[in-house]
Amino acid sequence: MVFDLDQFLPYRLSVAAAQVSRRFAARYAAEAGLTIPEWRVLAHLGQGGEVSVRDIHRRVNLDKSMVSRAATRLEEAGLVGKTGHDTDRRLVVLRLTPRGRALMNRLEVLAEKFQADLLADLGDAAPDLSRALDRLVASGQDRTPAP
Repeated sequence: MVFDLDQFLPYRLSVAAAQVSRRFAARYAAEAGLTIPEWRVLAHLGQGGEVSVRDIHRRVNLDKSMVSRAATRLEEAGLVGKTGHDTDRRLVVLRLTPRGRALMNRLEVLAEKFQADLLADLGDAAPDLSRALDRLVASGQDRTPAP
């Protein structure tokens, strides 16, 4: 038996995720000149409130250094504000500036359209795929080693 990488589900999921991510990245790069890490930081902050770099790192699947560099670039662009944490001086807290919120409002429309197009491409398989992804994520939470 020869190992067939093209039939190996983890590989296929990784390739599909990367392709979808690149397609969406092209859209928000054209709209706002953002990189993938910058988009992920903004999107997380767009859910509201102030969030630490550590929390974003855990949520968006990027190295802390990538989150920090993206946050610095976003701060330099006037889209994100940085402050120290009230009780833990080791933490850097991020929040959207009014300019960052305005950009996220534009990008949310773009994201919703992209998702609608993707769901249309998936057709009747979309609900089953969504449930399967939810199960995969939930089952992996207990087995994933801590970083």
